[in-house]
Amino acid sequence: MEDNNTIKKAIISVSDKTGILDLAKNLERLGIEIISTGGTAKHLRNGGVQVKEVAEVTGFPEILTGRLKTLHPVILGGILGRPDNEKDLREMREHHIQPIGLVICNLYPFAQTIKTPDVTINDAIEMIDIGGPTMLRAAAKNYLHVGVVIDPKDYPLIVKELQENKNRLSLELKKELSHKVFEHTHNYDESIYNYLADSDSEAEEFPKYYRTKLEKVKTLRYGENPHQNAALYRIPDHFGLSLVDTKQFQGKELSYNNILDAHAALSLLTEFSDPAAVIIKHNNPSGCSIGNSARQAYKNAHSCDPISAFGSILGINRVIDKEIAYEINQMQLIEVIIAPEFSKDAIEIFAKRKNCRLLSYQPAPPNPNQHEYRYIFGGVLIQECDLETIRDKHLRVATERQPTDSERDDLLFAFSVVKHVRSNGIVVAKNKSTIGIGAGQMSRVDSVNIAIQKAGVDIKGAVLASDGFFPFPDSIEAASKAGITAIIQPGGSIRDDEVIKSANKHNIAMLFTGVRHFKH
Repeated sequence: MEDNNTIKKAIISVSDKTGILDLAKNLERLGIEIISTGGTAKHLRNGGVQVKEVAEVTGFPEILTGRLKTLHPVILGGILGRPDNEKDLREMREHHIQPIGLVICNLYPFAQTIKTPDVTINDAIEMIDIGGPTMLRAAAKNYLHVGVVIDPKDYPLIVKELQENKNRLSLELKKELSHKVFEHTHNYDESIYNYLADSDSEAEEFPKYYRTKLEKVKTLRYGENPHQNAALYRIPDHFGLSLVDTKQFQGKELSYNNILDAHAALSLLTEFSDPAAVIIKHNNPSGCSIGNSARQAYKNAHSCDPISAFGSILGINRVIDKEIAYEINQMQLIEVIIAPEFSKDAIEIFAKRKNCRLLSYQPAPPNPNQHEYRYIFGGVLIQECDLETIRDKHLRVATERQPTDSERDDLLFAFSVVKHVRSNGIVVAKNKSTIGIGAGQMSRVDSVNIAIQKAGVDIKGAVLASDGFFPFPDSIEAASKAGITAIIQPGGSIRDDEVIKSANKHNIAMLFTGVRHFKH
């Protein structure tokens, strides 16, 4: 008795024609009849493969400029019919439906189309495949009896099994291929939904059902601690600045904490167009500077807190050449260096430090539509990324004394840095370089005192930035005693008048931004 899962007919309808001609030729050698559609049929015929058009099988032509081809009972019935079900077999005979044991199909390139410049909504709509997903889902549902292939990389495996098993595929393989189909069609539909939702100007930013999808890049050695498992995922439809797509030149694989700190470095670098360097330790900047050269910016950033720089992550927004590499190489220990590019000489210098990872990123602005996610027990908090940039229109001089031009430049620099410091965050800066940073304290005045202590004797004539308002004048008193001459803060405290009065008393210029930058 013939095995009722022996494949006699296959239908091929592919947008991506990679490897399809070789596959079809192998199927033909095995005596499997090939049914195909439009462009695929033409491609196979031109390659010397005998093909029967879908219209020949169904008795119904392709219509609507190719929109309607395979949606016909003769095709879908051939895929969905169960050869071990008497009722199915009786109905198939009655309606002249023959079993189709193999479906090879991939879909219109919707995701690629919407990434092209100037794509229109009509362009996108025409790339929404209808017949393809229907055939794929029908075959995946009937995987006990039908093989279904969406990935050209699986073609050699299919041929091998068919050759070795007399035109049959193992149940294990068919089940695996079925899973791939449902994953693929799910992602395909989600891409369409996301695009149409994003193109709707009246769509809610935070809809009732929030959609996202993630693509696993790799499993990490462990998470924040060795007893925690972790993995890195990519957002497939993401555009703009990407840490996931960086290129690693040397060193062992990045850890969970390395990636978090590299993200913190990249986030802070986006604040500056001038040559800038930032040193990150435990997700906080320990030093940051902008200058006339990347080398000088690095030296200033490192000198802010050389002790904390040990075992840190370094970010620079310029090409790292031989001179900068030599300067960096004098540091005791550095885990990761991230920059747009490394010269050949720089890579050779760093090669002596095999555990130092080098990452190059593609400069681009952050995606303004990206959201941040924070998991809590039983749910997720979602918010816009904090991409607010302070401009002159935000600023108000709250004190009797106006800041000087140099103070104003340093204040704006310091406020850009404090945005990336864990709250309560304080940054003391001078000459567009941080000289003291206080982060993550439960009281603001404690953060002020830590920043002052870190700054040391260099603090005279420096400026201070705070990520939130001052609830009491005590921080102003401490800043004045240390030699701070100007302060920038959001304002908005019920005691603003007392804080301003204290600043005036000590001849400190104070700017209010009206914008808060808490980072929890």
